[in-house]
Amino acid sequence: MYFSYLSNENPLKGNQNIMSVTLRKRKNADGSTSLRLDIYNNGQRSYELLSHLKLEKPSTPLARENNKDLLRQAEAIRVARAAELEAGGYNLVSDAGKRTVVITWLKSYSENYKKKDARNVSGVINRFEEYLKAERKMQITFPQLTPALIEGFIDYLNDLHKGEGPSSYYARFKRAIKTAYKKRLLKENPLDFVEKKPKGKAAEKEILTLEELKVLSGTPCQNDQLRRAALYSSVTGLAWIDVKNLRWRNIDLKNKNIRRYARTKTKEAITVALNDTAIKLMGEPGNPDDLVFVLPTANGANKTLQAWVDRAKIEKKITWHNLRHSAGTNLALSGTDVLGISKVLAQASVKHAQRYIHAAEQMKRRETDKLNIEL
Repeated sequence: MYFSYLSNENPLKGNQNIMSVTLRKRKNADGSTSLRLDIYNNGQRSYELLSHLKLEKPSTPLARENNKDLLRQAEAIRVARAAELEAGGYNLVSDAGKRTVVITWLKSYSENYKKKDARNVSGVINRFEEYLKAERKMQITFPQLTPALIEGFIDYLNDLHKGEGPSSYYARFKRAIKTAYKKRLLKENPLDFVEKKPKGKAAEKEILTLEELKVLSGTPCQNDQLRRAALYSSVTGLAWIDVKNLRWRNIDLKNKNIRRYARTKTKEAITVALNDTAIKLMGEPGNPDDLVFVLPTANGANKTLQAWVDRAKIEKKITWHNLRHSAGTNLALSGTDVLGISKVLAQASVKHAQRYIHAAEQMKRRETDKLNIEL
């Protein structure tokens, strides 16, 4: 139970609305202290856990100093939340923005971001923080977030990353700033005045051809569960998260299909046929709640996968995502149309499947180019 508070936003009254944001703390059994925000707005109460700001047991001077810094961050987030409420209720955009430190708000945004690209969002916020540290502008508030500063961040991303990295990170940064603008922390969106663009384009993803998959299959792998699961992803198009969580209740061996969920907002269940290779790779059936494959962490799996690819003398950089990409491209090479590919891979739209058609065309073009002769 939260039994004490650290600070309290004075309730703001107007149009019979009462708004308050209170920072509370709770002592845990191990001596640490958890923090949360109690948010009250127009008769509705909500909570925001600040799990990334957990206080250590104050047993050493260093721990006590670290706790003071975390409390300062928590208080800054409290002020930011109160400013958002005030801006929404009173149209005081400039006042709210002036009191909100940009990087503090962005960190809170990242902490509460729950979509599948949360790791990338966290990554770009960390890079923006590094950029602000280098520029000595850690404490800027939203009115100080100028187009020139954002263009400097674009240069920073261009220098730091290659390929699609700068554009991928910047797209997520823009989404965060647009959210701040919608929450009325900015009078105008500075992104509208940014002329510079991140360099680079998406690098062509490596794929394993059917011939390379045969070579890989015949090469010893230190983890047989991983070996079978990787080949399974290559012939079914299942992503890492899908194959890691795959259970026997999802498999219908009698009808040779798998029940999975489309990558759409509705998450509707779909049925995808399994070929004989996929069925063989799964091995003997287990109980309905048993995992089909027992796998390590994503990082561990990717390291073992690359070592296996290297042992097969396939000179490509392969991660689990490349296996899904391989399945889509090999389907395209076999003549499957874009709708068929999107159905097999349970994608939200055929637009995503179009990349595999493009990759297949590029591979065909390279093979055709080998027939060039001088005339």
